[in-house]
Amino acid sequence: MAASLRSRLARLRVDLTPWRGSRDFRILLVAGSVFFLGGMVGYVALPYQLYQLTGSNFAVGAMGLVTIAPLIVFGLYGGALADHVERRKLLVGTGIAQVMISALMVANTLLAHPQIWLIYVCGALNAVASSLQRPSREALLPRVVKHAEIPAAVALSSLTSQIGQLAGPALGGVLVGSVGVTWAFSVELAGIVFATLLYARLGSYRSREHTTAPSLRAIGGGIVYAFRRKDLLATYLVDMVGMFLAMPIVLFPAFATTVLKEPRLLGLLYSAEAIGAMCASLTSGWAKHVHHQGRAVVLATMGWGAAVGIAGLAPNIWFAIGFFALAGACDMVSVLFRSVIWNQTIPDEMRGRLAGIEMLGYSLGPLGGQARSGLVADLTGVRTAIVSGGILCVAGVVATSVWLREFWRYDARTDEHAVRERELRAAG
Repeated sequence: MAASLRSRLARLRVDLTPWRGSRDFRILLVAGSVFFLGGMVGYVALPYQLYQLTGSNFAVGAMGLVTIAPLIVFGLYGGALADHVERRKLLVGTGIAQVMISALMVANTLLAHPQIWLIYVCGALNAVASSLQRPSREALLPRVVKHAEIPAAVALSSLTSQIGQLAGPALGGVLVGSVGVTWAFSVELAGIVFATLLYARLGSYRSREHTTAPSLRAIGGGIVYAFRRKDLLATYLVDMVGMFLAMPIVLFPAFATTVLKEPRLLGLLYSAEAIGAMCASLTSGWAKHVHHQGRAVVLATMGWGAAVGIAGLAPNIWFAIGFFALAGACDMVSVLFRSVIWNQTIPDEMRGRLAGIEMLGYSLGPLGGQARSGLVADLTGVRTAIVSGGILCVAGVVATSVWLREFWRYDARTDEHAVRERELRAAG
């Protein structure tokens, strides 16, 4: 019995096989981790600097408006570019651009009167560079590990981003509060330089198939491919439904202050989902044994909505933190299996374009969800906004999975696209 228990616990451990077996996966993982950690430090420093210079909450929020158009336009173009050019060169080229933008941000902080307009310009330029870079980085992951190792590789990548999500803002807060925004932006700059140098050490990864130069036709081809495949379409829609209907983050200040009467513990509300997600990643060894991955995405996203809704009923902040952590764990499971479906079934020549579409999905859903939550809270109350969002999320995911029932039946062992990619990888 003890041996059986040890065996079951071993299946929960995070799988380190991709780390041990692939040099280029190690490079991607370390570079991405350092890049994300530095980026999260800058994520804290930028709004802090804007608020200090302007005293306006709208001026801080306007940065989001500045970045939406670059995200949409260059996210799609970056995906098409990733399917045509050598991906290592694109990572390095965009990394150099980000180094220059970050250096400009540091230089601006050293001026006697930092220029507000320059901060917005740098924000927009950084959104362009990031949108061009991310599809290439995402498209490389299935090329640097074995096909069967993709679930473990996705879990490890998610784990390191969650560490950055927890450590980066904490470090950024300490830096801006103690030594100023110049040091915070300098840390971000150092992270980008280090990551770019690592990207330069990657092997060469051109698309295996004939490629099409980036164009509206090429971008349209990626969109048509995504809509024709109901399983892929469902991964985007289920995530957008979940995030749009049950995104609670914008309500955390009001929830902690006016509802739960614990403003001092507001930071724990922000950390709860990341902690839950990290726990799910650390116990993700079981994921490689799951074949009905669409079903797992549906159930996990329903779990996200249910946990958020229950957290909205919390009698105290610790109850809320516990259920927001559970929501984060469910969201991580959904992310894991969506990523596995993408990486195990999308042809290499389409992977960049589909990564660009996916980037838009997980960016626009939360942005719209925060606006919805804020509006409902102003009309009905904070608790009502959180609870109703969770209920609507569960109902919306059920409706989506009924409409796209092929997703519920998806089986990685028999799906034609998964079988094709598995055979290509085995032959290559």
